[in-house]
Amino acid sequence: MSILSGENRLTRQHIIASARKAIGTFINLLPIILGMVLLTSLVVTLLPEQISAGLFGNGALLDSLTGAGIGSIAMGHPLASYLLGGELLGSGVSLIAVTAIVVAWVTVGIVQLPAEALMLGSRFAIYRNVMSFLAAVMISFLTVSTLQLFEWL
Repeated sequence: MSILSGENRLTRQHIIASARKAIGTFINLLPIILGMVLLTSLVVTLLPEQISAGLFGNGALLDSLTGAGIGSIAMGHPLASYLLGGELLGSGVSLIAVTAIVVAWVTVGIVQLPAEALMLGSRFAIYRNVMSFLAAVMISFLTVSTLQLFEWL
């Protein structure tokens, strides 16, 4: 049985109405998306200056929390996080902080929270971001502990 037959027949009017609705939704979200991209770019630009000011080197827990906080705000593409992580390791930032930054960079999205809340609901967006932040801190400790256990560090 074809989806184009009977009562459920797709007509040209249905397709046009659906396309108009999708375009309208995109236009309504465009200011939020644009703001999110601009704010992310600003945070990523300011990040190296803040790191050089000495945010890290204050103990494993504080480094992990700081790294996860920076990664949460400066959300970006995973490939960019690996480049940033390599540069940070090269400049003397601890592995636990870099791991927290990379994991939070990819999973937490404070800058994108308004768009996520609009699309998926505020409660879900907040819970997801809090859980991802906590996971980034735990994963940073587990990564370093695992590497030390196998004597790879």
